[in-house]
Amino acid sequence: MTYLQAIILAVIEGITEFLPISSTGHMVIASWIMGIEKNEMVKLFNVCIQLGAIMAVVVLYYKRFLQSLPFYYKLFVGFIPAAIGGLLLKKHIDVWLERPDVVGYSLLIGGIILLFIDRIFMANEFRNNEEKDNISYVKAFIIGCFQVVAMIPGVSRSGATIVGGLSQKLNRKSAAEFSFFLAVPTMCAATAKSLLDEKDFLITHLHESFMLLLVGNVVAFIVALIAIKFFINILTKYGFMVFGIYRIIVGILILIAFYKGAQMNII
Repeated sequence: MTYLQAIILAVIEGITEFLPISSTGHMVIASWIMGIEKNEMVKLFNVCIQLGAIMAVVVLYYKRFLQSLPFYYKLFVGFIPAAIGGLLLKKHIDVWLERPDVVGYSLLIGGIILLFIDRIFMANEFRNNEEKDNISYVKAFIIGCFQVVAMIPGVSRSGATIVGGLSQKLNRKSAAEFSFFLAVPTMCAATAKSLLDEKDFLITHLHESFMLLLVGNVVAFIVALIAIKFFINILTKYGFMVFGIYRIIVGILILIAFYKGAQMNII
């Protein structure tokens, strides 16, 4: 992987991590176009640069992270389903990650669902935005369960958890922000596990891997700062339909390429 490829992937990660359009799906397309071969460094890079994007949430919402301990307790409760699901479904997830068609169908089906989400949860928009401050432990756990569904490549972690928030009667803005917060422990845990799993590779290729990860995380952080604000504005004003249409288009493109025999690596 070259530094230019690393920067491009980091830009894509920063843009797509918090939008309900699946960062995995876009990594598939970008890596295919750039001809990036799957290896230990690439797999490690694409997990670890999520940390840079997550740090953008901490910076933008730092006041929320300086609140009382119950805020962290609720995030931990919301994180539990993903932690358990990740352990129980690891073998299945590894298989799914080798199948671009799974990504394509997930994007397509998820896009169709998003076309109707605004209408289904229209009543939620009349609720107070401050309800996000009163999310119960039960609601946090239920929203966290939606992260398990997002372990299927192409589903989108942010998309699944936002829908989970809407199902618990949060409005779009509140659901999106809680999804951002819940991403912090989830992605930090995923990054820590990847670093631990690849510790031997990191030690052997210390300089190269450190510089690539540093560049990737810095770029993902900067881009995510912009993407989060953009997403909240679009979501508040226009809802999910535009993202649903976009997902459908990307999903169809992936499926067409896959069934035409394109070698598309999930990374």
